[in-house]
Amino acid sequence: MKLTNDEKILQEIVKRAWEDLDFKRNLIANPVETIEKFIGRPINLPQEKTLSVVDQTNSSVIYINLPAKLDLEDMELNEDQLDAVSGGDGIVIVKPNNAEGNIFGGS
Repeated sequence: MKLTNDEKILQEIVKRAWEDLDFKRNLIANPVETIEKFIGRPINLPQEKTLSVVDQTNSSVIYINLPAKLDLEDMELNEDQLDAVSGGDGIVIVKPNNAEGNIFGGS
């Protein structure tokens, strides 16, 4: 499975946070500024959204992320997402859309 540009960048961000404590601290304190500096360009975060980075590296804690309930009536799903929903294969992960098609820009 080919990774999207956003997925590749997220992997790079996580790897850097694991390796560089100062980067990790900055990422948690100022995620947008830190990511923009890391990738060298502004990110395409929708105006009504904020970005939160939560440190989940403590191996003695089990973390549960509670996503917002999505109104699928007003969303457009791609073919893979439609197949998953119609086939009951599990949860569909949907990220906010924006003009560039991905949050971190690029191709």
